[in-house]
Amino acid sequence: MPKYVIEREIPGVGKSTEEQLKEIAKASNEVLSKMGPQIQWVNSYVTDNKIYCIYNAPNEEMVLEHAKQGGFPANSISKVSALIDPITAE
Repeated sequence: MPKYVIEREIPGVGKSTEEQLKEIAKASNEVLSKMGPQIQWVNSYVTDNKIYCIYNAPNEEMVLEHAKQGGFPANSISKVSALIDPITAE
């Protein structure tokens, strides 16, 4: 299944409390449970003003629908073409 990186611009999100991040995750999980197993949230990275999310989904439209239903921004969506890490160099 294709993998996507979603950039969500949320000013000040890096200052969110653990409880606020928990609520964001709960909202995402609720939408995902309604959408079914075709779309999967892998993980997210929270920075000062953005969240970078990794999702497995059959297409970009499904990622956009998740954002729409959850009320989350999806400022950019990029399909991953390859994954590299330190082992790739060997």
